[in-house]
Amino acid sequence: MPERTRIRGMFGTIAPRYDFLNHLLSMQIDRLWRRRVVRRAEVGEGQRVLDACTGTGDLAFSLAQRGCAVVGGDFTPQMLTRAEAKRRERGARAGRVRFVLADAMNLPFEDDGFDAATVAFGIRNVEDVVGGLREMTRVVKPGGRVLVLEFSRPPGAIFRSLYLFYFRRLLPRVGAWFARRGGEAYRYLPDSVMGFPDPEELARLMREAGLGEVRYERLTRGIATLHLGIKPARSAR
Repeated sequence: MPERTRIRGMFGTIAPRYDFLNHLLSMQIDRLWRRRVVRRAEVGEGQRVLDACTGTGDLAFSLAQRGCAVVGGDFTPQMLTRAEAKRRERGARAGRVRFVLADAMNLPFEDDGFDAATVAFGIRNVEDVVGGLREMTRVVKPGGRVLVLEFSRPPGAIFRSLYLFYFRRLLPRVGAWFARRGGEAYRYLPDSVMGFPDPEELARLMREAGLGEVRYERLTRGIATLHLGIKPARSAR
């Protein structure tokens, strides 16, 4: 089975419990991380934002509170079904958000169409990380921001040991118990994080994808890292 097909199936299985488990397993800290992304995006009224790998839309809804129009794209239909249900529940408050079926490797949007693009805990699941980052860069206007929020490995030895014990031993068991049929996803999570590039390497990959002024900040002692890059202005010919 192709890797992207397996990943789509995993996330489709856990979609009904995805929000509950995200907040439970992160002890609600994921909400704070998303707020930081919104602040760093520096978007507002009248601007357009793409939230790639949007899942059930939490970051997309947070961005829309700034008054911008948000398109949330994901390649898992079950996630988008849940996102749409949340949009209906929120009524007018979520009216600026639109969800579309979209593969991060081949985004169905024109060049330079968004003022910013974000991805939260999704780029790690993209088959070709640089390819996904290039697509996000392509659809952002020159001078626009691309923000990547992703899990990372804490740098401090003692805290890292405690965190890895939770992440490798406890989290998969709790996730599997609550997710019932979705246990594979919570075994996949620590493995995928351990195999993902560290912040310096991801910063290099963002530059390789065409972004400039790349920088990052560690969040919650390095459990997650927020990367930011700027799409360069086109040089005059």
